[in-house]
Amino acid sequence: MKNLRVLVFSASFGAGHVRAADAAIEALRNKEPNIEITHLDFGAFLSKTFNKVIKNTYIELIKHSPKLWGKFYHRTSKIAPDSVLQRFLNKLGRTEFVKYIHTLQPDLIICTYPTVAGVLAELRLKQVLAIPLVTVVTDFAVHSQWIHYGVDLYIVGCDDVYQGLVKRGIEPDRIRVTGIPISPKFESRLNRSDVLAKLELDPKLPIILVMGGAYGVLGGAKEVCKILAESTDPVQSIVVCGRDEKLFKSLDDITKDAQYKFLRFGFIRNVEELMTAADIIITKAGGLTVSEALTKQLPLVIFKPIPGQEEENANFIRRLGAGKVANTQEELEQVLRALISQPDLLANMRRAAEQALPGRAAEQAVEYMLDLVNAEGNQKIG
Repeated sequence: MKNLRVLVFSASFGAGHVRAADAAIEALRNKEPNIEITHLDFGAFLSKTFNKVIKNTYIELIKHSPKLWGKFYHRTSKIAPDSVLQRFLNKLGRTEFVKYIHTLQPDLIICTYPTVAGVLAELRLKQVLAIPLVTVVTDFAVHSQWIHYGVDLYIVGCDDVYQGLVKRGIEPDRIRVTGIPISPKFESRLNRSDVLAKLELDPKLPIILVMGGAYGVLGGAKEVCKILAESTDPVQSIVVCGRDEKLFKSLDDITKDAQYKFLRFGFIRNVEELMTAADIIITKAGGLTVSEALTKQLPLVIFKPIPGQEEENANFIRRLGAGKVANTQEELEQVLRALISQPDLLANMRRAAEQALPGRAAEQAVEYMLDLVNAEGNQKIG
C-alpha cells in the first residue's frame, strides 16, 4: 500500500499560518511516520515577487496604519461567498493549482490560509478536485474569507468559531473544535526551575515576557520595554524581537540601564521555554501566540491590539478571563501593577487559561483529518 500523501498550503503573510501548518505536519508525522508531505507557501507558489510585495505591504500596513487595516477587515468581514471580490479571489492561480495537484496526486489537502482554501473549495464544488479538503481557522473569530462551502472539514479553535461558521451556512458535521493546532512541544511540562537556571533568572521575582511577533509588529514595543526597565516594582524582563533588527538594536541602552535582569533575543525557536519561565506575557493577539500562551497557562496582556482579527482574538481572551487588554501606556502600567501586586488575580487568570482549550489540538486535528481520508477511501471502494 502506498504511503499517505498530503499537500499543505500556508502563507507567510502572517507567521501564524505557517506555524499552524508546521504543527499539523509535526503531528501527522508523529502519527504516520512514513507519510509524504509537501508544504507550500500560497503566495510564493503563485509568484515569488507578488508574494514579497504583498507580504511587505501587509506588515507595513499593520505596523504603521493599523486603523486602515481594521477598516478593510471589518468592511470585508461579511461579504457573500458569491460576491464579486470572492469570485475574483477564487480564480487566483486556479489553473496552476489544478496542474500541480493532478501531478502530485495527494490524498489530502490542508489549508491554513483562507484565500487558497477558497480557490480549492470552488474546484471541489465543481468536481474538478476530487481530493478531501481541510481548512484550519487560525483565529478565534469568523471572517467571510474563511467561509467556503466546498471545504470538507473545518478545524477551529473554540465554540465561538464553530457557532459563527454554522450561522454562515457551514454544516455542523463538517466542523471540529480542537483548538488551533500548535506544536506539541507546548503541551510538554518543562521543569521551570531548570529553565530559570538556564536563563539565570531569579525565581523569587516576577518575570514578564514581551513578544512582538516574528516581524516585530507589536505596537509600541520599545515603550513597553522602557516601562519594564524603569519599573519601580522589581520585575525581570525577557524580550523577543523576532526578525525586527531595528527594534533589537534600539534596546541597547534600555538593556544596559535596566534595574533588574533584562534579557533580549532576536528570532528564536525555544518560545516554550520562555513561556514556562514567565509569569505574564505582553504580546500581540495572533491566534497562534494566544493558543501557545493559553496552553502554557500563561496570563496574557494584549497591548494595542491591531484592529481586525487581533482585536477579535483579544476580546476572546478577555471573555475567558485569561488576559487583559491595554490600549495605552498608562493602561499597561496599571494592568501590570495590578497583576504583580495581586497574586490571586494572576492565579485566577492561570486557571482560566488552563480551562480555555481542549488540549492536544494538533493531535486531535490530525485524527479528524485521517478519519476524513479513510472515509473518502471507503466511499471509493464502495
